[in-house]
Amino acid sequence: MSPLLYYALPALSSYVMLSIFFLRRPRLLHTPWVSAFCPRLGAHRGGSGERLENTMEAMENAMAQKADLLELDCQLTRDGVVVVSHDKNLYRQSGVNRDVGSLDFEELPLYKEELEVYFSPGHFAHGSDRHMVRLEDVFRRFPWTPMSLEVKEQNEELIRKIAGLVRHYERDEITIWASEKSSVMKKCKAANPEMPTAFTISRGFWVLLLYYLGLLPFISIPERFLISFLPTIINRETQGADHDTTSLQDLLPIFLLWAESAGGCGFQMAYHEEKSDPTPGAARGAGGILVP
Repeated sequence: MSPLLYYALPALSSYVMLSIFFLRRPRLLHTPWVSAFCPRLGAHRGGSGERLENTMEAMENAMAQKADLLELDCQLTRDGVVVVSHDKNLYRQSGVNRDVGSLDFEELPLYKEELEVYFSPGHFAHGSDRHMVRLEDVFRRFPWTPMSLEVKEQNEELIRKIAGLVRHYERDEITIWASEKSSVMKKCKAANPEMPTAFTISRGFWVLLLYYLGLLPFISIPERFLISFLPTIINRETQGADHDTTSLQDLLPIFLLWAESAGGCGFQMAYHEEKSDPTPGAARGAGGILVP
């Protein structure tokens, strides 16, 4: 045996054993974050499976069905009003081919009479309420309900106004910053660092890499929430409804090991889920589920 291997193999073995030891006992190195809330059932787009998405009617219906978190997306109108809308362009929602930012709040069109449910192609939601709502009105209507607010673009005015509304209504601990982009999340955290954050896509993959390198137990994780699509949804959206889902289902042990190790450090895990999915997200290791 060469001198290099003589010293390297014991060092590597010691590193692997330490990594596994602390991976299973993360609280020995990290103080768990105590959450102000622990959501079990979240309403995606305010409850878009049974009522028109992001309307007050949808949110009230979700609350009546015991949802304890509202997942919402925010846009900014031309006159500076923060509204709840998933899309920047209004065509899918209303049939009007205009951006939210090109209209004043009072000029926003009504939603269509029916909207296809994102997670359930071919299924449509209906409702009597077709009005877009201001984020401020949602805060007033549901003052104690936790919410996840997603910002899709680097709109500093939008981010600043959301942060201000959250502070004004004293919702810092129960309102989550969410974005797919790390560049956007950086601005969100700067605008209101008191709000908990969710993982961005790149940060999620980075933590997964740390897991495989054995470094995860030794790294502090600032994010408090992980929101992920179920593999069945990813397969259907990328490869069609009839595609065999075995390949991504095989990734579930990876996600669950990740959740087990990082969850001990304090963040909570939630899955986007269809009501018709035969395997509930909670059974897959998630702390809560988001349904349409």
